[in-house]
Amino acid sequence: MGTNGISDGRNLTLLTDLYELTMMQGYFKEKEKNVNVIFDAFYRTNPDGNGYAISCGLEQIIELIENFHFSEDDIAYLASLNMFEQDFLDYLKDFKFTGDIYAIPEGNVMFPREPMVKVKAPIMQAQLLETALLNIINHQSLIATKAARVVHAAKGDGIMEFGLRRAQGPDAGIYGARAAIIAGCVGTSNVLAGKMFGVPVSGTHAHSWIMSHESELEAFRSYAKLYPNACILLVDTYDTLNSGIPNAIKVFKEMRDAGIKSKKYGIRMDSGDLAYLSKQAKKMLDAEGFTDAVISASNDLDEYLIQSLKAQGAEINSWGVGTNLITSKDTPAFGGVYKLAAIEDKKTGKMIPKIKISENSEKVTNPGDKVIYRFYGKDTGKIIADLIALADEKYDENDDIILFDPIETWKKTRLRGGTYTIKPVMIHVFENGKCIYNDRPTVLELRDICKKDMDTLWDESKRLMNPNKVHVDLSKPLYDLKQELLDKYRNI
Repeated sequence: MGTNGISDGRNLTLLTDLYELTMMQGYFKEKEKNVNVIFDAFYRTNPDGNGYAISCGLEQIIELIENFHFSEDDIAYLASLNMFEQDFLDYLKDFKFTGDIYAIPEGNVMFPREPMVKVKAPIMQAQLLETALLNIINHQSLIATKAARVVHAAKGDGIMEFGLRRAQGPDAGIYGARAAIIAGCVGTSNVLAGKMFGVPVSGTHAHSWIMSHESELEAFRSYAKLYPNACILLVDTYDTLNSGIPNAIKVFKEMRDAGIKSKKYGIRMDSGDLAYLSKQAKKMLDAEGFTDAVISASNDLDEYLIQSLKAQGAEINSWGVGTNLITSKDTPAFGGVYKLAAIEDKKTGKMIPKIKISENSEKVTNPGDKVIYRFYGKDTGKIIADLIALADEKYDENDDIILFDPIETWKKTRLRGGTYTIKPVMIHVFENGKCIYNDRPTVLELRDICKKDMDTLWDESKRLMNPNKVHVDLSKPLYDLKQELLDKYRNI
């Protein structure tokens, strides 16, 4: 296993909803229907009331597609369902993905309604991708977004992810840890995630370590002897201020007197009034000359509690966040969807735009083959807006451009040529079934990428409550196409 978490051929081809396979058989039988199509995976609302989301999971999507195949056991199982005919099952024996995929790279900020992933392939192949693709990107993008909020609230303090025991199963714990690191966490308690992704692992000890010794002091001394360079002592087993911290200080003094210079030492608190206790702990540690001691806290933390503790002047400089991060407890689902955007006309070979219409305006899809352009202020480097455009549209940074809100069209912004820069947001990942995104960043490199991309957001868009929304506009040609299709299917 490499540092991107590539497994040795894990086959997830049957990680799909049954109706994807029944539709595949339908397209197989009606061969004229198996034309090239475009599907967009996108989401409609930022999780947690956030001002952005973090793209995450592309590496596992690549792994999924590169290992796409129906094994003999898979085909035997499908045959046992008595739903699939032999000619279709024979076709599956040699099935492979032959299409193109474009995606927002991992660690990038992204916004509602713009394609996270675009799939261009024969409809049988594109349809089969839907469930697993959404499963992967919805989960990891959700946890990465939650982690980014927690990291932002900590204002530079280190965030440790240690939610494995509370995650919804092994994969959620492993890939949730991966997403959390990409979004800015400094490490994880998950040893398997550390091995798979080459990321830092860390941990202290449990209350049971203290309780298994004759005394708290003996437990601290024993731990310090075992781990002098990573001596973080859990001080709230019996009495934080009257026992735990004084005993920890006694051990730190003994280490100092013995000439042991620990690379990392300090205390951890997992209960009580963390603001008050941390302030008292800081005074006690400083009084004995341990001014650089780590003061770590855990106990059902999330971004709101961390923000509150910071506002109260808590003397905490390291945070352990578990349940609320790894489960994204207050927003348990990302809500990404996968919608048909265009279908090939077999006679002309042209892609015909398709639209889904709903009484709910947010559920009306954007038709056609699309790309995303991101506009930045030339002087600030901050995001001005994202523009969803048709794939054949080109823009020049020297030209004036008018951006407008696709719902409230009277809201317009004129960008003067030379005052902005443009970047295409999506990258080409698969071409004709072959992955061409070869120099892929490691998880720690993705963390750096994510930090830099987060820096392009205005602070107002990173607020935990009522953030300023980044504009996601439609180009004039795409807007006109959408209106034309709406009128056509509404018989106007």
